[in-house]
Amino acid sequence: MKRVKNIILTFVLAIGSVSCVSKLAYTEPELPLPEKFQYTATADTASIANLEWKQFFSDPILQGLIEKGIKNNYDLQIALKQVAASQEKLKQAKYMQYPDVGFGVSGQISRPSKNSMNGQSLNLFLGSSHVEDYNAAFNLSWEADIWGKIKNQQEVSRMQYLQTYEGSKAVQTQVVAAIAQGYYNLLMLDKQLAIAKSNLELSSKTLLMTQKMWESGDNTSLGVQQAAAQKQATELLIAQLEQNIAIQENALSILVGEVPNKINRTIEMSDTSLPQNITAGLPAAMVSRRPDVRQQELVLLESNAMVGIAQANMYPALKITANGGVNSFKFDNWFQIPASLFGSVLGGITQPIFQKRQLKTDLEVAKIQREKNVLAFRQSVLNAVGEISDALVSNENLKVQEQKATEQSTTLKDGIKSAQLLYKGGSANYLEVITAQGNSLQAELNLASIKRQRLSSIVDLYRALGGGWK
Repeated sequence: MKRVKNIILTFVLAIGSVSCVSKLAYTEPELPLPEKFQYTATADTASIANLEWKQFFSDPILQGLIEKGIKNNYDLQIALKQVAASQEKLKQAKYMQYPDVGFGVSGQISRPSKNSMNGQSLNLFLGSSHVEDYNAAFNLSWEADIWGKIKNQQEVSRMQYLQTYEGSKAVQTQVVAAIAQGYYNLLMLDKQLAIAKSNLELSSKTLLMTQKMWESGDNTSLGVQQAAAQKQATELLIAQLEQNIAIQENALSILVGEVPNKINRTIEMSDTSLPQNITAGLPAAMVSRRPDVRQQELVLLESNAMVGIAQANMYPALKITANGGVNSFKFDNWFQIPASLFGSVLGGITQPIFQKRQLKTDLEVAKIQREKNVLAFRQSVLNAVGEISDALVSNENLKVQEQKATEQSTTLKDGIKSAQLLYKGGSANYLEVITAQGNSLQAELNLASIKRQRLSSIVDLYRALGGGWK
């Protein structure tokens, strides 16, 4: 009776000690965050990243592409499978504080040598040359979580699950941004193709005019050759643009998880619209909103729990083991109850003494890993601030570039008309006409490129702030 009381007391102490678990406190490290982002006038709490992607991108064609991408993009599907796998591990971790229970059935027949002591004893006491042993028993093993080791292991599983979750959100922001960038690039190529075709028509008229003037003796064959070369250069540009459009359509199709195909579009780049009030919000809010930064913080939290595990491994461990079932040395009376019943309970405390410094090394390495992850977290924040600052300055600068490029394009279009009139009147040569056309073409192509760059800078800012996963 006294032994049973001692065993019960051991269980009580073990269970009671779980309530004394100490968990390492986590303090967020100081982060390299400014009060407001560079190139912003004021520290506004509003941010475009708070907009859902359907609100941010109003073009129905683009919305349809993004919906397909979120549903079918293989990178995103792989990330979601990683989330599902981590979720299963998290479910399993919730059962770590429960005992391990197993059931086993065994049968054994031993036949010792007749000349051995065991063999002679069997013949003397049992009148048999062999001995049988049949066993069917439940086995139980349980470790008391005195120092919080198991709770920290559960915390590690939780942090790993959250990392995959944040990782999937980060992939979605990248997919959404990549689809938008590809779509706007496609619209730019469409615009450049239309400009080139318009210029081809103009070059054809110039060539025809030059040929007529040559036939009438007012021009040389060199002028005709130069005009023909200008037209051929435009035809070459059209072929290149058509190739780039097909390649961009293929890339966009793959992004949305489909085989390469045509991308239907009904609007031009000039008809696209994005939020005009570009607000970045506060840098501190970006840390909790941007998935990859949040993911890096979760890595730091995981390493904090790993330090707790390494520390707990250095302290005594209390383990309880028990087994019970039926046992017999004859098969016929194996399951005779209660005669064949047996049971045992064992409680023990184990304190590591000398492990060749392995436990101390594990603790120090875990601490160093935590310090390393603090630096990685700070670096991720710094990189994020840099990306946002780059997008902000690009957007502001591209506004100015777009205005200047528009003015230049208008000026050069007017220059073509002036050059043609002067050429017809004999006040300008064919080179001036061709040069005016070439400059105008390049200016219009450049204007389309700058408009696309500005759209891209706004999309980059949206992604850099953590938008796109809602």
